[in-house]
Amino acid sequence: MVVAARRLSAALAGERLLRTDFRVPAFATSDLSGQVVREVAPRGKHLFLRTDAGLTLHTHFEMDGRWDLRRAGSGLGGRPHEVRVVLETEPWTAVGRRLPVVELLPTREEAAVVAHLGPDVLGPDWDPAEVLRRLATTPDRPIGDAVVDQRVMAGPGNVYRSEACFLRGVDPWTPVGEVQDLAAMVSLLKRLMEANRSIGAQVTTGDPRPGRSRWVYGRGGEPCRRCGTPIRRASSGPPGQERVVYWCPQCQPPARPGRIRPLTAAGST
Repeated sequence: MVVAARRLSAALAGERLLRTDFRVPAFATSDLSGQVVREVAPRGKHLFLRTDAGLTLHTHFEMDGRWDLRRAGSGLGGRPHEVRVVLETEPWTAVGRRLPVVELLPTREEAAVVAHLGPDVLGPDWDPAEVLRRLATTPDRPIGDAVVDQRVMAGPGNVYRSEACFLRGVDPWTPVGEVQDLAAMVSLLKRLMEANRSIGAQVTTGDPRPGRSRWVYGRGGEPCRRCGTPIRRASSGPPGQERVVYWCPQCQPPARPGRIRPLTAAGST
């Protein structure tokens, strides 16, 4: 999200909007043309585009959304039905695709949108002590679910969840209260995300080459890079919010012998 915000801000900040097109029912008649983009700022997984009229375009990527930048006059590209927002300036056209959250609000009301979020891993409000306090409130919750809860800390997603658990040797279903050195887990998440904040990728092995950038995520059934055991995968998370988690059963043994992991339709390979 930080990389997306930086790219959009570099292209749009200081530019006057010549045309806007909101392809969502609630804002289909909205028009920001004539307004100047002040900046684009991230907050966790939220993106705020602010104008000189005191308005903010708030978007959220969730799993599939993205913003594309295209040279003015080159068309929108891609699939038209995926477009949710179009912002045209003299040099650039910004195209928001598959964005599940699109809303306009007064800039002064931004704080209410993100009031529920925990400290932002890549933001100025980062506070590891507060994150540890929030984690401690749910000691029975699986650590893999807790670290991607944006109310605990804003920023980490599915890739970092799997990779951080692997690097710490922690089974993702270990209850928070049974994780050895929670502070080290939080610190590792911070370091991983800081290392990737300027490159637009999620590299955790130190090797950015295709197929080599991650330890376990996306590698179900492939051999562990450390021990050769096949990487496993399963769904985890509240109903309706399940995500696939990857882990090595050898390098990340259950905290308690005999603990059964909740394998689901996501499969075990």
